[in-house]
Amino acid sequence: MSGEPTPRVRNEDQAALVPPVLTPGAPGWASVEGQPFPLGVTWIEAEQAYNFALYSKHAERVTLLLYAEDDLTNAVFSCRLDYLTNKSGRIWHCRMPKSAMYEARYYAYSVDGPQPAGRYEWHHFDPEKILLDPYARCVCFPASFERSAAMAPGSNAGKAPLGLIAAHATTIDWAGDHRPRHEPDTVIYEVHVNAFTRHASSGVSAEKRGTYAGLMEKIPYLRELGVTAVELMPVFQYDPQEGNHWCYMPLNFFAPHHGYGSRRETLDHHNEFREMVKALHAADIEVILDVVYNHTAEGDHRGPTYSFKGIDNTTYYLMSGDPAAPYENFSGTGNSLNCGNRYVRMMVVDSMRFWVREMHVDGFRFDLASVFTRNVDGSINWDDPPMFGAIRSDPDLSTVRLIAEPWDAAGVYQLGRSFPGVLWLQWNGRFRDDVRRFMRGDGGMVGTLMQRLYGSDDLFPDERMYAYHPYQSVNYITCHDGFTLYDLVSYNQKRNWANGHHNTDGPVENYSWNCGWEGDAGLPAEVLELRKRQIKNFCCLLFLSNGTPMLRAGDEFLNTQGGNNNPYNQDNETSWLDWSGLAAHPDIFRFFKLMIAFRRAHPSVARSRFWREDVRWYGVGPAADLSWDSHSLAFFLGGASQGDDDLYVMINGYWDDLRFDIQEGFAGEWKRIIDTALGSPEDFCEAGREVELTSGSYLVKARSIVALFRARVSPTSPAVREAVTVGAVLRDVKS
Repeated sequence: MSGEPTPRVRNEDQAALVPPVLTPGAPGWASVEGQPFPLGVTWIEAEQAYNFALYSKHAERVTLLLYAEDDLTNAVFSCRLDYLTNKSGRIWHCRMPKSAMYEARYYAYSVDGPQPAGRYEWHHFDPEKILLDPYARCVCFPASFERSAAMAPGSNAGKAPLGLIAAHATTIDWAGDHRPRHEPDTVIYEVHVNAFTRHASSGVSAEKRGTYAGLMEKIPYLRELGVTAVELMPVFQYDPQEGNHWCYMPLNFFAPHHGYGSRRETLDHHNEFREMVKALHAADIEVILDVVYNHTAEGDHRGPTYSFKGIDNTTYYLMSGDPAAPYENFSGTGNSLNCGNRYVRMMVVDSMRFWVREMHVDGFRFDLASVFTRNVDGSINWDDPPMFGAIRSDPDLSTVRLIAEPWDAAGVYQLGRSFPGVLWLQWNGRFRDDVRRFMRGDGGMVGTLMQRLYGSDDLFPDERMYAYHPYQSVNYITCHDGFTLYDLVSYNQKRNWANGHHNTDGPVENYSWNCGWEGDAGLPAEVLELRKRQIKNFCCLLFLSNGTPMLRAGDEFLNTQGGNNNPYNQDNETSWLDWSGLAAHPDIFRFFKLMIAFRRAHPSVARSRFWREDVRWYGVGPAADLSWDSHSLAFFLGGASQGDDDLYVMINGYWDDLRFDIQEGFAGEWKRIIDTALGSPEDFCEAGREVELTSGSYLVKARSIVALFRARVSPTSPAVREAVTVGAVLRDVKS
């Protein structure tokens, strides 16, 4: 370049744009006034211009602010929008030629409007606040960024997050990318992008630890373990000064979190995320995002004003009508997104569409999805909440995985057929709790365990009216909420003191049992052996159940959080996976790996439909014992209808050994695959090394599980009997 630099003219006091006067051959209205859609910033290649569009129903004055790379405090150009020229319906918009933008790189808004006036007009306008566009595709934090400035009255200029104007420029070559879609072999692996590789023991190169690129380095490990889908805990941009390491406090629904990029350029983390997705796809692994569309990082009236509050408070949030606590708090985090508003629903769908189209993700798990059922007054829409119709009717979203956490933080629990997303998968909290209680030794749990193994037909009924599928039940023992699997068998009480809430946070009831010794200090060898057995038992029950299994990252090598069951703010070794456990407990990793491979090789277990006539329930003898004091169960699962082998599983949750009489076939037909009471490698026999039974009975050790298999039989075999559902068995016993 040569000559004098482009002058830097700041026009903070510029008047509103002059209404256009069109002459023949002149540009059309949109070229002069801008267009209301799409929302956010759009590059118009033919005009070498940007279109800006912002929704605000109640705003009276909207000013677009543009910032240069070297000054994020003072706008290099400001444009006050005139509602007679730059507003259509409830959307403010303008068209800016790139040549007139003084090489601006970032943008924000200033919005002013009326004072609060009742529940549905409880406004929060402050013209001094610098506001982030909800549709910004990339967020920049100035070096002087300060959360407290957004919480106090007055200007936060130079301390506020800004949107990147040219976020459209990010792209990678998607050639050759394919979207995996697993069905009976689906195994979901819940992962926190940062915590997964942050620890030095991860073996990831230092500059990539805790990043999208770091996760890419672990793809060979994921392949070895055998999982088919990673469910990434939230990756939306969040407030880096809010202190929520789990990322469940989103600042923006379109931008990937900048802190998870190993390359620190503003745009590079977009492409790094895409490269991770493409690499996972190449490994035949689906990518599911845990998304938070029920609240934002702005919290309640004491929280910061970054974006939604200052743009149109009562559009984006559910309001209570109480001036002392104006925000409804169905999320437990201070505010609740107003999903009853059509523009909020549009924003959610637009966000989902962005992640599917431009980032190539394969599905979503919705945090506190029951907030979607809230009306604008906070009541529950039990009939047809419009959010579900908006998602269902979008062609880009019709084929992706949709998984709900079917409850909210205010007591609504819609697990099963009461959840309005009829075709969605759901986190089955009943499976988690019931299996934990059985394994702990609680009384009266055998019948309930049968229903969970069967696919939870009590929750997901398949009668004509409902026609649910068992795979809609996402079965899990642990997730990010609560104890790790090792802590579940090591602690009776949570240890959350480090979180700063006097150990009052996190679930009180975990249905855990420490195997007779609290924690790890001075741990006797026999207690560790029992803990490992219990973990293998949990693994068996998870992967031998009909439904979609989900595994928490690190459980396969006994990762621990030291008894902390809510380390949401622990960005340290408490929540980082310590990969030294992989070398210390290869027997547990081996067991999980073989269990996953076994399930994926046997479609008879994971079916689209319930087991019905293919399952028969037994106890130590010919009948299942459903009494209060019973802690044992056996079942036969015929595989002929699925072209698969037969299975016979004996479950002893009792504290003494029990001898089970095998009720199907004769001894020489059966081979032992699993006995969790045995040490490795006898606990899980690899293919070709199974142990043939020589007796029609088997001594199942205390608190252990044994699984047998028999080579497939013909579907016309006398072994195939009349249909018997779990519900029918339970009804017969009760009668």
